[in-house]
Amino acid sequence: MTPLLSRALVVAAALPLVLLLVSLGGWWLFGLAVVAVVLGLHEFYGITRPLRPVVLAGYAGGLATILGAELGGVEWALGGFLSTFGLAFVLKGISATSQPTTVSVGATVLGAGWIGFGIAHMLLIRDIPDDGRLAALTVLLAVFAADTAAYFAGRMFGRHKLAPAVSPGKTWEGFLAGSAACVFVTWVALYESGYVTGWRSLVLGGVIALAAPIGDLFASGVKRDLRAKDFGRVLAGHGGILDRLDSVLFSAIAAYYLLAAYGAT
Repeated sequence: MTPLLSRALVVAAALPLVLLLVSLGGWWLFGLAVVAVVLGLHEFYGITRPLRPVVLAGYAGGLATILGAELGGVEWALGGFLSTFGLAFVLKGISATSQPTTVSVGATVLGAGWIGFGIAHMLLIRDIPDDGRLAALTVLLAVFAADTAAYFAGRMFGRHKLAPAVSPGKTWEGFLAGSAACVFVTWVALYESGYVTGWRSLVLGGVIALAAPIGDLFASGVKRDLRAKDFGRVLAGHGGILDRLDSVLFSAIAAYYLLAAYGAT
């Protein structure tokens, strides 16, 4: 099976289910968030094993972050995440591993923050009182459109490297095609929205178009530092869960705070 066919089959199987659960919202979406956080942290702590992260503290902090977002909003999500620091420090002291505390606790907190906060902000977007469902679906579809357009444009027309030191496969041609697709999808999806129409939807699309590749490059930088090709293999040609979520994790946070600035939250 070719990598392209494998990617297509994964998308055909997973994307409709994800969109359905996002559309349903509530505890259905929270259940999906739990699965994403647990699998994402499993992959992250797997490749950062040489840094000796305090895995139990990371899982607890990541899950507390999304639980806080679901039950009490952004303040509770922050509180859940901050619990990672204290728990990681205490458990690091108990375990008495040889890795320095700065490295061990730092890797633990990075995983909980990166994955937990990213997923938590998707929950926060979905819980926006008016059109939260539409906003959450728009973010996911915009990121998917950007990734797809960038992938094909990069393969067919890519000549100029975007960030060769971090991810040699990314090109400016792919970035421009992905950005155009992202802005277009956002504008079309929110054309009749109550609060993000016209120029506001174009700005939102532009913000997502910038955040998505930054998230992708961040993940590539982590993998390069740790000499890993992918975070995992659970999604066949797509790699691991984090290889698919990397763009969403940054985009959800950026989109939520722009929507908050618009007064949507």
